[in-house]
Amino acid sequence: MSILTTTAVIAGTALVAAFAIGQITGPSITTEIEIDAPASAVWKELADTGAYPDWNPFVRRISGDLEAGNRPQVTVGANGNSPMDFTPEVLVADENEELRWVGRLGFKGVFDGEHYFILEETDRGTTIFHHGESFTGLLGYPLIALIREDTHNGFLAMNEALKARVEAKS
Repeated sequence: MSILTTTAVIAGTALVAAFAIGQITGPSITTEIEIDAPASAVWKELADTGAYPDWNPFVRRISGDLEAGNRPQVTVGANGNSPMDFTPEVLVADENEELRWVGRLGFKGVFDGEHYFILEETDRGTTIFHHGESFTGLLGYPLIALIREDTHNGFLAMNEALKARVEAKS
């Protein structure tokens, strides 16, 4: 086998392996905040997507129903960065418990982000709001290096704004 052929085989194998690994695991961003209100009050604000432009510094707009299988139009943008529009697929929309969607750059397997909001009500009547995203795909690791800090800060800003909004109404 020639050096060129051997190099091509190794490169091809590495590309397939990177693609496969990126489909199984990838980087993630996780945040949480405790909100002094029951999960139903937190869900009410999270599900009121028409009010997002009034308070949400990260998810600036959602149009469309948040029901499993639907594809709402979403605009996100952290810290004054240029907004990004996409149409994720809602995977889970369990009232007072969880909202989860997956968005993709291009087609499946290039750069996929599974975004989640999980509401965990405590025995004290407060809610732990888990907010994060898991990334997979061939470009998962390279692209997260470019967006991690702004995205993490955007999640934190949204968490704080949601907490303030819910607690002001409780």
